[in-house]
Amino acid sequence: MIIDCAIIGGGPAGLNAALVLGRARRSAILFDDNQPRNAVTQETHGFLTRDGVKPTELRALAQQEISAYPSVTARQLRIDEVHNQEDSFELVANNGEVFRAKTIILATGLKETLPAIDGIHDYYGKSLFSCPFCDGWEHRDQPLVVISEGSYTFHMAILIWNWSHNLLVCTNGHQPLTDEQKEKLRSKEIQVIEDPITALIGEQGMLERLTFATHEEQRRSGGIVAPQLFQASPFAAQLGCELNAMGGAVTDPFGRTTVKGIYAAGEVIMPSQLIVSASQGSIAAAGVSIDLIQSEFV
Repeated sequence: MIIDCAIIGGGPAGLNAALVLGRARRSAILFDDNQPRNAVTQETHGFLTRDGVKPTELRALAQQEISAYPSVTARQLRIDEVHNQEDSFELVANNGEVFRAKTIILATGLKETLPAIDGIHDYYGKSLFSCPFCDGWEHRDQPLVVISEGSYTFHMAILIWNWSHNLLVCTNGHQPLTDEQKEKLRSKEIQVIEDPITALIGEQGMLERLTFATHEEQRRSGGIVAPQLFQASPFAAQLGCELNAMGGAVTDPFGRTTVKGIYAAGEVIMPSQLIVSASQGSIAAAGVSIDLIQSEFV
């Protein structure tokens, strides 16, 4: 049997795509290996009517709503291979099952690597975060740190400055800032430390202070970490989709990639907040429905 759409990825983009496809009376399977990037997140913010909800609760609510539409099936499987055939796509799951679909929505998202600092994972998602728009409000006006080693360090610093002017920027032994950028930060009374971080100190995930290779210590109650991001799945590249500068799929306003029948939504396009990813899933599902309807109405 060939289904209308295979959705790869069960995050907000994939879940919202499944909901819209169900309401459009389209047969769809949602594949989710239950490895979300926000697994460490305590609360989800910026999502209207769900501000502060736990990510696991939001996923459970979404899955419950989707279950009301009989044309949509959810499978807890990882898709290992995708092959573009003449009239459909073949998907091979990690258990050996093979599926065929007229279209695919890639909603596989991103993975991340944190700076190599001992113990950083103990604080990530509790007092250290990656998105100021998601968690800045809860840490407003506190003594914060920005831990960043890459070219976006200055951009991240000026973003988090919006929530707290009591700011320390640490580059952990790297030198991503120009002299002009460092001077601009110092003009706003933002301290910059380029020495390697030797330890993060606190209790139960709540940061209290940082120590450096110079034996200097700085007290901070939380902050922002800039992780290295990479695509969680190689499918967009393997299937020949045009990629953007982030390595994500280039899409049109309806989520269509440059390969016919393949759509993309959420962080497989670029890093985004949960509500943005969900909206992109809705748009991609609408694109799938519109294209299938037009192909059938001949």
